[in-house]
Amino acid sequence: MIKKIGLSLLSATVLIGCVTITSDDAAKGNASPQNSAQEISTSYDSINTTQLIDHVKVLSSDKFGGRAPSSEGEKLTLDYLTEQFTAIGFKPGNGDSFLQEVPLVSIEASSNMTLAIGGKNYQHGTDMVMGSARISELEQLKDSELVFVGYGVNAPEYNWNDYEGLDVKGKTVVILVNDPGFATQDPALFTGNAMTYYGRWTYKYEEASRQGAEGAIIIHETAPASYGWSVVKNSWTGPQFSFQRDDLNKDRVAVEGWINSTVANELFEKAGLDFNKMKARAAQGSFNIDMGNLGASITIKNTIKKSISYNFIATLPGQKKADEHILYSAHWDHLGTDLTKKGDQIYNGARDNATGTAALIEVAEAFAKLPNTPERSITFLAVTAEEQGLLGSKFYAANPVIPTAKTVANINMDALNVNGKSKDVAVYGLGQSELDNFLTKAAIKQSREISGDPRPAAGIYYRSDHFAFANVGIPALYAKGGAIPADEATAALRAKLDPILGKCYHGLCDEYSEEWDLTGAVEDMQLFFEIGIELSKSDVWPQWSKTSEFTR
Repeated sequence: MIKKIGLSLLSATVLIGCVTITSDDAAKGNASPQNSAQEISTSYDSINTTQLIDHVKVLSSDKFGGRAPSSEGEKLTLDYLTEQFTAIGFKPGNGDSFLQEVPLVSIEASSNMTLAIGGKNYQHGTDMVMGSARISELEQLKDSELVFVGYGVNAPEYNWNDYEGLDVKGKTVVILVNDPGFATQDPALFTGNAMTYYGRWTYKYEEASRQGAEGAIIIHETAPASYGWSVVKNSWTGPQFSFQRDDLNKDRVAVEGWINSTVANELFEKAGLDFNKMKARAAQGSFNIDMGNLGASITIKNTIKKSISYNFIATLPGQKKADEHILYSAHWDHLGTDLTKKGDQIYNGARDNATGTAALIEVAEAFAKLPNTPERSITFLAVTAEEQGLLGSKFYAANPVIPTAKTVANINMDALNVNGKSKDVAVYGLGQSELDNFLTKAAIKQSREISGDPRPAAGIYYRSDHFAFANVGIPALYAKGGAIPADEATAALRAKLDPILGKCYHGLCDEYSEEWDLTGAVEDMQLFFEIGIELSKSDVWPQWSKTSEFTR
């Protein structure tokens, strides 16, 4: 059920958040020229589908080669962003540069590998996908003992530790995807159907590494993962990027990867265990069990390439509080080109995330058209390597160009709505911060309602770049058009497009289509512009809610 929030959500701080300039202020020279309601409305209305589509077509064209980090496609993308933001009057956001260096290393595992377990060899791409995050040309497992560790969670606040009493040094842990709340649908367990960070694949590998395991294998199932096996195959084969680190990522497990559920069933049977019964037991509480005498062997041969990628940052300096910034973000990168494929080789990434990158340009242009610059600075950040684990935003959060304490809020745009207008606005992480109030106020002007996360089990609040900003305390908003179509024609379009869009996530078919309807994306972008206007002229600093884990 979609949870709706009306006007009652608005807090008094939002409703009275605009600064009132008195005659005394003016006499002291503190008054700043303000934009009239009509001038703001004109900029708001300037956001349009024609320009948005033009930008999406350029960024997702074959010429850009899928916009992989450290590729020719990156250079073309950064040049395009520099050209566009310069033309509308924005200034370089990093001193005299639009760019922030992000030192990366590409780790590409040879596909010529097999995973040997229990006398059978499992094939790369079809049965399993394996690799190593270590910056090393060769990593191996040699008959590494398998241990099933349930959901692989160590969460003291939930009184849950699947590694309790277990020494996994030299062993390979086998892990379920998502977390126990999804499995049981018990709202009192973790957060019920809504995934926590403990359910994310990134956490599984991180915790296995902290525990000292030699290998970590996640079992893929479509429902709890929220995506099919093709996403695993497309996303975790080919070059995988990491940060350049002096320790060469030796703190990570030697081998990490995925097996499909068919292989999992077979392995549990070989171990004398019933996969479904073990899953059910794992959801009841902390759990681990040896998988008989099964051991895993595999050799990973990596090609290592160090490179520099870049985040792009542009600023419209504020006229009164230039050191305080409203930060808009989107990732410019996608999966690049796979030369091993026959036919189409380019992951164009039109929706993911040429739409969000194009939206940065459009929303920025709306601010640039205002006769008077906002009081606070408006900054746009296009980050690299999101598809590789949110690397660009993580690097920025750890090395901020704008001090975290001076960053008022983050508004993130990723994979915008391409299937028409919605009556509702879906908020991923609804209730996390007071930014919901600003969004609600803007949505009311469009006669739209606020709805909760339409896919809480997917844990999407932890899967895009806003997460890195939230992690360092910056209130972050991620929202887009919801599930309720504006009219019957839009409902019919969605019935046709949605199955295609789902199939094309991280697929070769994520290309711009003339059937797309970007009017809903424009409405969402206008909401984000409106929120920026409110924050830019206000002394209000949005706060995290008392129940948010980012407050804790």
